[in-house]
Amino acid sequence: MVFDVLWRSRDGDRGAEATSAHEPPTMERPTIGLALGGGAARGFAHIGVIRTLAAHGIKPDVIVGTSIGAVVGGCLACGHLDSFEEWSQTLTRRGLLSYLDVSLSGAGLIGGGRLAARLEQTLGDATIEQLPIRFASITTEVGTGHEIWLTRGRLVEALRASYALPGVFPPVRLGGRWLVDGALVNPVPVSAARALGARLVIAVNLNADILGRGGTISSHGSDENDERYREELAKQQGLRGMFGERALKRQFFGGSSSPGIPTLMVDAFNIMQDRITRSRLAGDPPDVTINPKIGHIGWFDFHRAKEAIEAGARAAERTLDLVDDAVTALSQKPAPVTPAVK
Repeated sequence: MVFDVLWRSRDGDRGAEATSAHEPPTMERPTIGLALGGGAARGFAHIGVIRTLAAHGIKPDVIVGTSIGAVVGGCLACGHLDSFEEWSQTLTRRGLLSYLDVSLSGAGLIGGGRLAARLEQTLGDATIEQLPIRFASITTEVGTGHEIWLTRGRLVEALRASYALPGVFPPVRLGGRWLVDGALVNPVPVSAARALGARLVIAVNLNADILGRGGTISSHGSDENDERYREELAKQQGLRGMFGERALKRQFFGGSSSPGIPTLMVDAFNIMQDRITRSRLAGDPPDVTINPKIGHIGWFDFHRAKEAIEAGARAAERTLDLVDDAVTALSQKPAPVTPAVK
């Protein structure tokens, strides 16, 4: 009684006492975003991830992709993932050559027109604004290094810009900017997915299991083999006049003793992308990361699509419990605070 009187005198009316007793927390599914990373042929693993998540009832509200991740994400966003997957299963080593319009006179080894024509055949004139799902394709501006999020305009052109690997494909001009592969600045675009409204971000990193990279060798120098190599190189250069075309091809594509230009380009890009991915994910980690074990699949092994898709599915299955936990945790809202009945 004494405490009751004191309480009334302090608040005036005990009915104003706030309480949430016996009120269960409300549940509301969080906005889900997919951040699909780059990795060329390894990107077919994204299909397996998407299929497994969908079978488990997890469908994205936001899709952001870099490079091949943009291609797979764009096909999903406009409802053409089935046809893209069917096409991927038809690729062979020989058949892939029909899409490579090699051009040594432009800004890239491959013109990219044939691949673009295939995308247009599948996606038509769809624009990003028309998509039923929020979507962004990540690119990099030549010269400034700006990270560009393509959120409007023709979908096909946005995808071309995102996979325009420097030196392999020519840059794409959109809105007055020259754009190349988005993996140069944001290989796994978690930050963009959050900015587009995703509350729960599921990231797919295609390069997580490339082990033994990025270490430091603290003591190294020349040895007797270096002089032997230089002598061999001089002999090869001397034979170039006699066997010019053959020697030029060996120099370009490399051999057992030295890497060629394509190998150097891809390996350098792999190293750079791995370092940038680690840094970006450390600063803005996703809620769930899916890491398909596909380090054995090369960047240009497009004929191994089925293998990559299956690896993506297995990786997604291993994380389903984590996804469920994240959805549950982010679905709970605090119980409403209501006045207690007098």
